[in-house]
Amino acid sequence: MTQLEDFIFMTGKGATPKGPRPFLDRFSVKTLHKERLFRSDPAGYEKFIDWVDIEAGTFLTRKESPRDVPNYLKRTLLEKLKGSVEAGEAHWRSKIEPLTHFEDPVPQLREITQRIVTYKRADGTPLSFKLYLPPGYREGEKRPTVLWAYPLEYSDSETAGQVTKSDQRFLRFWGATYLHYLLDGYVVLGGVGMPVIGDPDTAYDTFIEQLVSCAEAAINKAVDLGVTDRDRIGIIGHSHGGLMVATLLAHSDLFRAGIARSGAYNHTLRPFGFQHERRTLYQARDTYTRLSPLFHADKINEPLMLIHGAADPNPGTVPLQSRKLFEAVRGTGGTVRLLMLPHEGHGYRSREGIEQTLADQLTWFERYVKNAKQGKKEK
Repeated sequence: MTQLEDFIFMTGKGATPKGPRPFLDRFSVKTLHKERLFRSDPAGYEKFIDWVDIEAGTFLTRKESPRDVPNYLKRTLLEKLKGSVEAGEAHWRSKIEPLTHFEDPVPQLREITQRIVTYKRADGTPLSFKLYLPPGYREGEKRPTVLWAYPLEYSDSETAGQVTKSDQRFLRFWGATYLHYLLDGYVVLGGVGMPVIGDPDTAYDTFIEQLVSCAEAAINKAVDLGVTDRDRIGIIGHSHGGLMVATLLAHSDLFRAGIARSGAYNHTLRPFGFQHERRTLYQARDTYTRLSPLFHADKINEPLMLIHGAADPNPGTVPLQSRKLFEAVRGTGGTVRLLMLPHEGHGYRSREGIEQTLADQLTWFERYVKNAKQGKKEK
């Protein structure tokens, strides 16, 4: 937020039912009137970066699309549009001057297609995921599928159902991203909606049930679209997403295998709250133990890979969390592998750490998802 005299300038992601459209607004602190100076075109993704000269009305934006590399533009406000303007659209016309001309560093990735898919879980909560189809995909093919998600907390279903992902972004790979599975022929469901909805003081009492319902809804939608083989689905998550993976493997039979990275699996090791759980262990003992996959390790009968940075400084996800779940699953007869990455923190940054993670992730799902035998085990 920036201020000039009696005006405050505000930017935002601009959530819409079809995905975000970033904007720049001007608000008068005297008249309380707000007008939109700029809004991203729906055919692309353009966001405000910073002012060049606020008094002259010039500012920087960065624009991209699924086919166009992100490049920087200079916009200059010209005049206010006459007549009525459609709700949410810009009230001002601006002149565009391209500043950069970056080229596509990996044109091979443009063969990947992406789109936003919306659906509802059993209780009517609106959800969405970003569907990625691999190079060479043909309509009607049911491919092995990887689901990536991260649970988030909300107080109501309307807020939880906002579409925060865009299918107008330029696709790039970074680090140990799950998107590498696309180059191995998998369909990928990215950013799958996993909301935990309820009173902030008690929402985690239904954490397991809500995760299972969200996962079921996403899988059913992907199968209905004709892109996913229901018998060959793997799930992967990092940090709180790692807890999600272990929880879903322990309390459902939806996946062939899972990969949990840098997660926490025994909440009694962090007794004074976790994520947005406000109660302590001593106030909600049953919730802490019920939500700890370590106490349900005997129910994890799908292959589970655990990955953790050996120097993880996050107090909630100390490396001991993965070591103990590994011992518990192995000790109860489950199929489990533990990969400890030397010198890595909560995220993985070194070339060696990233390459090892990618190699092991691809190998794990190659064996237990892509080449899985027909039919699933019953819980």
